[in-house]
Amino acid sequence: MGICGQRFALLGALVLGVSACSGDNPDAADLVLTNGKVVTVDDAMPEAEAVAIRGDRIIAVGTSADIQDFVGSSTEVVDLEGRTAVPGFIEGHGHYVGLGQAKMILDLTQTQSFQDMVDMVAGAVAEAEPGEWIAGRGWHQEKWAEPATGPGTVDGVPVHATLSAVSPDNPVILTHASGHAAFANGRALQLAGIDRATADPAGGTIVRDVAGNATGLLRENADGLVASVMSASKATRSEDERWAEFDRQVQLAAQEALSKGVTTFHDAGTGFGTIDGLKRLADEGRLPIRLYVMVRSSNESLAANLDDYRMVGYGDNRLTVRAIKRQIDGALGSHGAWLLEPYEDMPSSIGLTVEAPDDIEETARIAAEHDFQLNTHAIGDRANRVVLDIYERTFEDRADGAGLRWRIEHAQHMHPDDVQRFADLGVIAAMQGIHATSDAPWVYARLGAERAESGAYLWRSLIDAGVVIANGTDVPVEDISPIASLSSSVIRQDKDGNPFFPGQKMTRMEALQSYTIHNAYAAFEEDIKGSITVGKLADIAVLDRDIMTVPDSELPGTLVDITIVGGEILYRAGN
Repeated sequence: MGICGQRFALLGALVLGVSACSGDNPDAADLVLTNGKVVTVDDAMPEAEAVAIRGDRIIAVGTSADIQDFVGSSTEVVDLEGRTAVPGFIEGHGHYVGLGQAKMILDLTQTQSFQDMVDMVAGAVAEAEPGEWIAGRGWHQEKWAEPATGPGTVDGVPVHATLSAVSPDNPVILTHASGHAAFANGRALQLAGIDRATADPAGGTIVRDVAGNATGLLRENADGLVASVMSASKATRSEDERWAEFDRQVQLAAQEALSKGVTTFHDAGTGFGTIDGLKRLADEGRLPIRLYVMVRSSNESLAANLDDYRMVGYGDNRLTVRAIKRQIDGALGSHGAWLLEPYEDMPSSIGLTVEAPDDIEETARIAAEHDFQLNTHAIGDRANRVVLDIYERTFEDRADGAGLRWRIEHAQHMHPDDVQRFADLGVIAAMQGIHATSDAPWVYARLGAERAESGAYLWRSLIDAGVVIANGTDVPVEDISPIASLSSSVIRQDKDGNPFFPGQKMTRMEALQSYTIHNAYAAFEEDIKGSITVGKLADIAVLDRDIMTVPDSELPGTLVDITIVGGEILYRAGN
């Protein structure tokens, strides 16, 4: 056997029937990555140097010498020059259109005080027409340089007077970083009909001062009172105007995702109308990244529409719809997480049920009947327990319950007794590494030391029990950066460098798996993505350093140099 024949035999398990011996044959690769460190996340070949791609698929993985045989005259060759290639990152829980929307409104993530927010709104008012809505997102009172206290402040946030003074003719709604609260000015409250007599909506709280007046802070479902008025106002625009805005949001979200190496995005809850828009873009070949969409709608609407909207790999594997999203409680930062015991810093409250458990149980029945995955937001320990109870009762009627791969989204705080239940039921914990270190400053305040240590972000406990953890960022709650979330998962330090229960760390490989093959598994897609394996989709991210070996101090600074989706280079650093 000649050298060429020997090489072909060596690569036989890796090559999809390709003759690798022709110097310039029609079977040559379209794209080759060479001279790098390829972390495949595939146990059969954990590490390689080069990858060959034809069309949207990986056709060979091996040494640089091996892959040279796949280079033809029309092959694009990218010399990695020692850089690290990993499977394209999969965002395991985010809000895709919300990311695009966040790029079109005021970015409040860097505000250091309430006055900073007021100043930004004043600037927007100066450029707006009277009556035009002004929106923003990203503020968090716990991240301000100094806590807001004293007269004119309720629950750590000033009342709306100063904000309303700079925006008397423009309704304003500023969404909290968590997405579980918002702040409205006087004009927005007026348009929403919120006054002293307005009752709290189910699953929400209109925060009031001692005199009973609305302060502007709206927790959980209460923000919907204002948001619905804004939506009604925007609905009066022409269809072309609304489509142009939606299209722009989708493309902005894709640009941001690609710049961070994200090739697939799990969209955690959207309506049928938005899915119609995404399908239209898929038909036009204009979905740059792959979307795994969870439907969010009423039980009546789900039962009537699920079968018609089910899509798996639609539009050249750009759009899949086969999951449902529900939400049982709120967020810890806004005291909305549903707890077994009262909050340490608010003893009068155990949090909120945002959606009724009985209603979610009916959703579970519908999901099982239509073979849809059910993914339920649960942050507090009581919320997690109740959702596990619902899943367990549903699974009792199905022999393959564990095979349904139902998920709990966030799973941030749980009673230690419930860890093994995740494993026993085959429930996936769709968590966000960055939330742990971002939330660390107030976890102790909300839960107290004992509950924080025994139940907060139990990655190691869950992994050791055999639970699949899917990682993500909950963007636009946090930046979409997988590197930031991976770093939090393996370093477990807050922004000041203080350790946050380091015994619950992931290893670097576990963290990378949680962002690649485990997220693929969580979407029933491990056969086509999540690792750099022959036959799988050619979704790859090239990094500027080796995230498996660099010191902890250098890991968060990792940048994405190239992002490849389906064999196409869609992002290059600096371009």
